Amino acid sequence: MERIEYKKKAIKYINSADRAAKKRLKDAIEKIPFGDIKKLTGFENEYRLRVGDLRVLFTVENNIITVNEIRPRGQVYKRL
Repeated sequence: MERIEYKKKAIKYINSADRAAKKRLKDAIEKIPFGDIKKLTGFENEYRLRVGDLRVLFTVENNIITVNEIRPRGQVYKRL
């Protein structure tokens, strides 16, 4: 199984989320290989995971999943 690491932005968003959202995010991130994942075009190792209206942006390198950012759909793609 891959190791999962979190960037500061992702941790900050998870900590600010309500209890139900935290559980949904945690469950979805732990099951990343089986979730609604798409590779982001124009980026080498960037992927997104859809969790309801939220998007989890992450990279995969050397069996390490790095969760970079979690934001609502309308906000996350503006930053790319």
